[in-house]
Amino acid sequence: MAVRLSLGGTRRQLLSQLLTESVLLAVLGGIVSLLVAHLTLGVLTALLPADKASALHFSLHANVVVFAAVLSLGTGLLFGIFPALQSTRPDLVSTLRAGSGKLAGARSAARFRTSLVVAQIALSMALLAAAGLFVKSLTNVSRVDLGVKIDRVITFGISPELNGYPPARSKPFFARLEEELAAIPGVNGVSAALVPVFAGSSWGSDVAVQGFKRGPDIDANSRFNEVGPGYFRTLGIPVVAGREFTSADAMGAAKVVVVNEAFTKKFNLGRDAIGKFVGANGGDSTDMQIVGVVRDAKYDRVKREAPAMFIVPYRQDSTAGALYFYVRTSGDPTQVLRAIPAVVKKLDPNLPIESLKTLPQQVKENVYLDRMISILSAGFALLATLLAAVGLYGVLACSVAQRTREIGVRMALGADAGRVRTMVLRQVAMMTLVGGVIGIVAALGVGRWAT
Repeated sequence: MAVRLSLGGTRRQLLSQLLTESVLLAVLGGIVSLLVAHLTLGVLTALLPADKASALHFSLHANVVVFAAVLSLGTGLLFGIFPALQSTRPDLVSTLRAGSGKLAGARSAARFRTSLVVAQIALSMALLAAAGLFVKSLTNVSRVDLGVKIDRVITFGISPELNGYPPARSKPFFARLEEELAAIPGVNGVSAALVPVFAGSSWGSDVAVQGFKRGPDIDANSRFNEVGPGYFRTLGIPVVAGREFTSADAMGAAKVVVVNEAFTKKFNLGRDAIGKFVGANGGDSTDMQIVGVVRDAKYDRVKREAPAMFIVPYRQDSTAGALYFYVRTSGDPTQVLRAIPAVVKKLDPNLPIESLKTLPQQVKENVYLDRMISILSAGFALLATLLAAVGLYGVLACSVAQRTREIGVRMALGADAGRVRTMVLRQVAMMTLVGGVIGIVAALGVGRWAT
């Protein structure tokens, strides 16, 4: 730059050249950012459940491209103007003639570059720490005791009422479907439920319980489900007292109900729950007798505690027109998964199957948000670390280039290569240490705020 100025170049010409280079680099970076954004959208689509992915449209709109272009140009101008002004100072010619090898203002420019790298290191450290917290949280979620044995269980939904089935026709259809599913080779358990587990659906009502006094300030709400015979055995939920439902619990028979342990604790039933009467829908009538108590199991969300629940037989509901079925297999569920559509088609070829999947897949989709946040935060943290590494290399390369004469003098006076490397690495260690401490403090603050 000093040579160009000494040969008659104007500062405006040099600024134009340097800003053109800076903007060109920024535009290339903006193009790369669009490619990264496109790949990120693909990752988001893969992480979302099929129903949510089909409802959302992930694409780069024109306004996003315009925003990236403006941001790239602004970055090129903003972060190009300072070094351009610094390297085209009018006193460069006198500096060149003096032969000192030290540019005026170089120290302040070096501090500015170092500050930027320290900020990058701090940001990458904070993002890495946050990503670690999210990954740890996801790991903890995967180890949660669901209260349900989800291995080798297939689930799907059937809604005959949407195809014009009246309730009187739906009920025998459900019974036939249970029989046909049980006849598939490798199936050792079939049942159904009105409310699907781990699907985000939550039904409930206020209940009246024999021996429990209700009041305006007393919580008498309980979650609710309707299930078929053998439901708890199929899902591996232990019955701790009494019995579960059988095919005899149908219309015309005495109304029965099964509750979980959380229900007995909430309504002070203790060990005397069997034989007590319960009523639903907020009334005072208690016309359903408790015949069983089951172990607590997760209901709508993997991350939520098991709520107080009362469960009734769907065969005693005259309005049931849609159910979710659960099929437990003795081996690999893949073959049974393929056989289920043929079974449904045999009974009614016009009846669609909803959400056919394995229960582990259903659980995985239930925590899709945690998985998405963990993967994206880890990706952003790695990207920030890469940028910090590039920035650190750039600052060191510039520093070493500016100190070439000093390094030569040191070595001429007896300094060996090891001491020179130690001098450079000391600078690296100092920037990394300062940035790391700032990043860790920021991560601790974010973690405390998040909790």
